[in-house]
Amino acid sequence: MKMALVLFNGVTFLDFVGFYDVIYRLRQFDKTRETTWDICGLTEEVTDELGMQVKVNVIKPELSKYDLVFLPGGMGTRKLKEDLEFVEWLRTAESVPYKVSVCTGSLLLGAAGFLKDKTATTHPNAYELLEPYCKEVIKTRIVKDGNVITAGGVATSIDLGIFLIERFVGKEEVSIVKKQLDYPYTAKGIVEV
Repeated sequence: MKMALVLFNGVTFLDFVGFYDVIYRLRQFDKTRETTWDICGLTEEVTDELGMQVKVNVIKPELSKYDLVFLPGGMGTRKLKEDLEFVEWLRTAESVPYKVSVCTGSLLLGAAGFLKDKTATTHPNAYELLEPYCKEVIKTRIVKDGNVITAGGVATSIDLGIFLIERFVGKEEVSIVKKQLDYPYTAKGIVEV
């Protein structure tokens, strides 16, 4: 599996890092050992809401070559959902088997048209912002509707990563990952449509 982890100015890095730290662990299991990812963006460096900067290793790749595209959230999504260059770039992910977001990354999936006729979720403070883009907003932690998986706010990024570990490799592997992370929680509020 090849993943595109999309970053942008105004991202909330915990949205990204919570997911990344969990999903990185796919490489320790035989079934998913060949998993790779690129940290993608429109510029070679992005700055989060608090001023921290991170380098992007692939600039504006054709997203259709990936198996999964992940979008974190952050205050930057409010402007970015109106940015035609960014939205058109996201639309190159139309054929990607898994489109995944956490927090207000769902606004970007929506702006690209990927939530049309889908149910979705986002950060609780942004439910109203998501409504125009999808069939229904479900006020919960994780929503899987077909090939689109959206997750709630910030810390839900860890639950999302664990949800995908279970989906791609299994429950036993989830137990291993949770032990490595010292993560005693079991996500509640997972809806599969």
